[in-house]
Amino acid sequence: METTTLEFINQTFPNEASLVAIEPIMQKLRNKIRQVDAEILAAVRQQSSSGTRAKEDLAAAMQAIQELMQRIKEIKGKAEQSEAMVQEICRDIKKLDFAKKHITTTITALHRLAMLVSAIDQLQTMAAKRLYKEAAGQLEAVNQLCGHFEAYRDIPKINELREKFKNIKQMLKSHVFSDFSSLGTARLKEDGNLMQQLADACLVVDALDASVREELISIVCNKELTAYRQIFEGTELARLDKVERRYAWIKRQMRTNEEIWKIFPSSWRVLYLLCIQLCKATRVQLIETLNELKEKPDVATLLQTLKSTTDFEKDLATTFGEENESAVGRGVDSEDEADDAQHDVEDEKSASAIRKKYEKQLAAKSGKNELEDTNNKVPASHPLSFYGIISSCFEPHMSAYVELEEKTLMESVDKLVQTESWEAEEGSQTNILSSSTQVFLIIKKSLKRCSALTRNQTLYNLFLVFQRILKAYAAKLLSRLPRGGTGIVAAATGTDGLIKTSDKDERVICYIVNTAEYCHETAGQLAENISKMIDPQFADKIDMSEVQDEFSVVITRALATLVQGLETKLEAELAAMARMAWATMESVGDQSEYVNGISAVLSSSVPAISALLSPVYYQFFLDKLAASFAPRFHANIYKCKRISETGAQQMLLDTHAVKTLLLEVPSLGGQNAASASYNKFVGREMGKAEALLKVILSPVESIADTYRTLLLEGTTADFQRLLDLKGLKKAEQQPLLDYYNRRGPSGVGSSNPLATVAPAPIVTLAPASPPAPVTPTAATMASRDAVMARAAALGRGAMAQSAAAAAAVSSTGLKRIFALAESAKEGASKKEGTFRKLFNT
Repeated sequence: METTTLEFINQTFPNEASLVAIEPIMQKLRNKIRQVDAEILAAVRQQSSSGTRAKEDLAAAMQAIQELMQRIKEIKGKAEQSEAMVQEICRDIKKLDFAKKHITTTITALHRLAMLVSAIDQLQTMAAKRLYKEAAGQLEAVNQLCGHFEAYRDIPKINELREKFKNIKQMLKSHVFSDFSSLGTARLKEDGNLMQQLADACLVVDALDASVREELISIVCNKELTAYRQIFEGTELARLDKVERRYAWIKRQMRTNEEIWKIFPSSWRVLYLLCIQLCKATRVQLIETLNELKEKPDVATLLQTLKSTTDFEKDLATTFGEENESAVGRGVDSEDEADDAQHDVEDEKSASAIRKKYEKQLAAKSGKNELEDTNNKVPASHPLSFYGIISSCFEPHMSAYVELEEKTLMESVDKLVQTESWEAEEGSQTNILSSSTQVFLIIKKSLKRCSALTRNQTLYNLFLVFQRILKAYAAKLLSRLPRGGTGIVAAATGTDGLIKTSDKDERVICYIVNTAEYCHETAGQLAENISKMIDPQFADKIDMSEVQDEFSVVITRALATLVQGLETKLEAELAAMARMAWATMESVGDQSEYVNGISAVLSSSVPAISALLSPVYYQFFLDKLAASFAPRFHANIYKCKRISETGAQQMLLDTHAVKTLLLEVPSLGGQNAASASYNKFVGREMGKAEALLKVILSPVESIADTYRTLLLEGTTADFQRLLDLKGLKKAEQQPLLDYYNRRGPSGVGSSNPLATVAPAPIVTLAPASPPAPVTPTAATMASRDAVMARAAALGRGAMAQSAAAAAAVSSTGLKRIFALAESAKEGASKKEGTFRKLFNT
């Protein structure tokens, strides 16, 4: 505030000269002050007068409210006086209104009572004369009239009428039941009007209680059941082989009494309920017959009985418009389903097959339309079904059938294996054994037979039989694989455990691999189709994984046998390699003869194997072959007695040739390029053999360092064997072994361990205690690089020394290998097509 005042003064009087005008400005300010004081005084006076006026207004409002309350009270009193006056005036009018209502109700009740008395009298007359059609309508009217007198039960007259009506209904019931007792008698045929009278009687039954209708239906059904039991219970006709007589009798009754069943209203479903009762009675009698058998029933008789039963159930279901439960959700009829679920060996998609399928469906549909009676169709919501209503009683007694099927299937498999030629079918594109397709064909026929009879426990038991059959077939495939030699002779000749395979054996093994793969796939399809057709409670138990595992084992064992057989063929070449005089070799020439032998073995076997195996299993075979042969070749070097420098150079050349040969093996089978993992593995494993030979070529004074550098996984024992190969004596080996052990597998010496060839100075270098680990320095790294460079130079020198000799011989070596590969590639047959599948979804 001070700052504002000072600013105002400085603005008003900016200099001394402006002080001359101070008096006018002071006068102006005094006038302003007086004006503000006057305004404040006026505002205070106005506020004081407003408060007084507000109090006066509030008092006036309170006075007005009191006057309004007084007026409301007066109006309420006048309204009460008016209401009392109106009630006084209308008192007599209310009495008259109530009297009118009572009179109207009484007149209506008396009128209805008169109608009820008249209707009951008329109904009594109609009942006495058996006028059922008129009585049915009259019953409805009386029932409605009686409903109006529910509140008058304590009146004697009403009770009397109700009792009379009850007696009339009982009389009608007795008359109707008496008339229906003539069903199936000669009287019904003689009196033509009796049929219409019974049809009218059904209308009366509908008008009576629902219990009367149920009692009448029960009487009609029991009459038929009594006749059925008299004929088939405990008689000669109760035998299993006479079951068709039962079903023929039921069908004949349905057909003969067709006019009788039309008497009943369609909503009663009398014929349907009768058939249900007959089926239940048949089931009880068949269970008794089966339980009374002292021995297992004859399978042929049992199957014929079951077949007749299922056909009868199907006929009843078709007659009453019931859908096949096994076909619901799949859109096929039960008979077609068995065919479609398994498929014949021929192409199911051919024009003839499609035409036959639709002709069968059309015939079934037209037959259904002729048989089914729209009056007897069962509602979809009805819980009862004809499928299995009788045939389910055979399930506990089907073990004999399942045992017979298993025996038959097992004998068929044994016969198929015994007669198997172990060659692919002529003209076949799948290279599988014919016995495999025949096995699934007989399984298909067995499945078709069983599914036409039952799809419950018996079908599941048969599925377990299929599992055992397929496992047995897998075991027979395994038993056909070549086995290694055993016994004293094999042990004496060194062939114990070696598997020898001929060209035919290799083909058979390939056929077994393809057959096992086919069985693996088809078994899964078989399980899938059985799970669709079997009862839902067993569907989750259908699993062929164990069987598929068995065939997977067959595939693995067969491919392993194939590799072992090829190894046995290559064993002779490796033995020839070990027998060569590497110590006395004077010069390096073309690749050795054993390399040509390895080439010949691979060139003769691999193309044929590739032509028969699928690409997946062929690649698996190559991987196993490389994983087995490359380490054996490396180990075979240690079997040689002594290797000179020239011999090591020759062997290094041979090793490179074998490595190249292994890398070219996939092309022998028609592959454009080998897999990267295969090339990497061959390069790594054969590289170990090349490194070993480079160590042998290294000078004695640096051999330990070279061995540690090139063979990081080498052991002391292997190092000693390598020194033996190099031809060093025991006294010369000891300093090198001590130095190697002292420096450890990963250490690289920074100085030459051998001052001279003599062993004495070297012995003095051995420490009394194990030395501390040597930390690699720049000097040691340089020394390691020098060793590597020297080893590489030795390898290149050995390769260069034999280059001229290798180029001079054009009919051998790698060129011959490539020529054989091209020849095999041109002669290999191209695999095409896929496996035929007996079970397609």
